Amino acid sequence: MSQLLRVQCFNVSQDGFGAGEGQSLDRPFGHADPAPLWSWAGATASWVNRTEPGGTRGLDDYLTRDHTRNIGAEIMGRNKFGPQRGPWDNHEWQGWWGETPPFRTPVFVLTHHERPSFTLADTTFHFLDASPAEALARATQAADGRDVRLGGGVATVRAFLEADLVDTMHIAVAPVDLHRGERLWESHTDLLDRFHLETVPSPSGVTHLLFWRR
Repeated sequence: MSQLLRVQCFNVSQDGFGAGEGQSLDRPFGHADPAPLWSWAGATASWVNRTEPGGTRGLDDYLTRDHTRNIGAEIMGRNKFGPQRGPWDNHEWQGWWGETPPFRTPVFVLTHHERPSFTLADTTFHFLDASPAEALARATQAADGRDVRLGGGVATVRAFLEADLVDTMHIAVAPVDLHRGERLWESHTDLLDRFHLETVPSPSGVTHLLFWRR
């Protein structure tokens, strides 16, 4: 079975934005409140960041289980890793996730300013100045036969879509408007020349868009 590049549990507003303007250390999503975008996933029993028993079952939970299923590596952009821009002033920043990141796989961070790899718990972060195709080749090798998750942010997903490297996508559309920020698309129908699409509304209020390559 061939390895896939998958976008899983990626959240956008109904006007197509995955993050707001003005990302900072205190506001990872910029001006946007992340709760309306992510509350559906955080409420499920299987969400990767859940630390207490409980949570909902059903459609949303079924889809959050796919977030980690058969994933052997992750690719992310520098803006998902942290709020810094330009050359690294130092290497003290090790991501938003604390001493135990939720990835539990090799993670490849795309950046024009490389830095040494480091490991926290069972996650190793590597920093690449590479094209989407080059990054995918590195991540595919590290995934050791499993799939690679494309974790975002928006600019990174767009770059891999433009390079025609994405095999499947799960996009959760929240019933809110952000009006500005980083936009994934003007309309998801722009992708239908390359992808099949199944649209699945959820009782939680989000609409799940499931894309797979034609």
